[in-house]
Amino acid sequence: MAKYKSDFLNVLDQRGFIHQISDPEGLDALAAKGPITGYVGYDATATSIHIGNLISVTMLYWLQETGHKAISLMGGGTSMVGDPSFRDDQRKLLTVEQIATNIASIQKVYSRILRYGDGPNDAIMVNNADWLLKLNYVEFLRDVGRFFSVNRMLSFDSVKLRLDREQSLSFLEFNYMIMQGYDFVELNRRYGTVLQMGGSDQWGNIINGVDLSHRMEGAQLYALTTPLLTTASGQKMGKTASGAVWLNGDLFSPYDFWQYFRNTEDADVGKFLRIFTRLPLAEIARLEALGGSEVNEAKKILATEITAIVHGRDAADQAAKTAAATFEQGALDLSLPTFDVPRADLKTGLGILAALVQAGLAASNGEARRAIQGGAIRLNDQPVTDERLTLTEASLLPEGVLKLSSGKKKHALLKAV
Repeated sequence: MAKYKSDFLNVLDQRGFIHQISDPEGLDALAAKGPITGYVGYDATATSIHIGNLISVTMLYWLQETGHKAISLMGGGTSMVGDPSFRDDQRKLLTVEQIATNIASIQKVYSRILRYGDGPNDAIMVNNADWLLKLNYVEFLRDVGRFFSVNRMLSFDSVKLRLDREQSLSFLEFNYMIMQGYDFVELNRRYGTVLQMGGSDQWGNIINGVDLSHRMEGAQLYALTTPLLTTASGQKMGKTASGAVWLNGDLFSPYDFWQYFRNTEDADVGKFLRIFTRLPLAEIARLEALGGSEVNEAKKILATEITAIVHGRDAADQAAKTAAATFEQGALDLSLPTFDVPRADLKTGLGILAALVQAGLAASNGEARRAIQGGAIRLNDQPVTDERLTLTEASLLPEGVLKLSSGKKKHALLKAV
């Protein structure tokens, strides 16, 4: 039996998105009554968003799919300050030009997931620089700042963590939560937005916006957050040895993205299928029930479906094909992640440790050394036992590349240029 009256909350509930809702009954009744407008905010601190952000983008997708209007808010203004939540230090301050470049790059991912346009159910992208950069400081303090209690702001976990560690929290950063709260007020004024969604670490910031709008406008707004996504072994989702799992292909290739989800722990397959893919729940239940070696087929479906959402169906199919050729057929597939290495380096000799780091198969020389000592490294499918091995032109395959492997599932090519 459905837990909620609205399709929107039922979908989120059944797929495992809901952690907290500020007023479940009120939001459910409103969403069941007719279309609502909701948003998620993203700061443009990099040229791409990552796996953690994909969860909230997917919530916007289901908001749109169940007949409502989705807004992706880009933090052109808030990115100039930087969210201090759960950070040990202040973010590097970005220029207006850097932020604009990042936003343009991030938009490519959104356009694959949401339907943008001018129709009533089409998503829109908004930039909070449109109102934040025009604010008069004294007026903002008087009209908005007076509604914020410093005592309450100091009680938020994101602030307490920094202060408990006796690490500086700048006045600039302290203002971030006020700016984010004000975003909700403006979006309600301009677009009738009644819902803000985000990760569980954003609960305090989102509630600030709910309270601020009620005090300033008398509006009834709602907050909804997702749980922190962890793997079955308790690890935070979205990190690899080489860094974050980015959604832009120039930072994290479609093949690596596919392989990341192919390596999902058995116990996480069902959870990730529900959260990240659009497959029907009945099909997910069937895949989740697979046991033994059959679970690997479910992992391939998971990897292909989510890669298709983020990078397109062609890229997903190519990644699956590359993996099959590499792992199941033992062939050299030139569409593996490829890194250029100057031919001059091979003439003088390129150390195997440096090569592994350059290929993204190790984060440091020390990690590469330990992998060799553990028997995990192969060069051109032959085991590497000498950490002092030097790669030369003689090491090149007929295709003009070197194939490096770490374990059975991580492969990369170094191409002489």
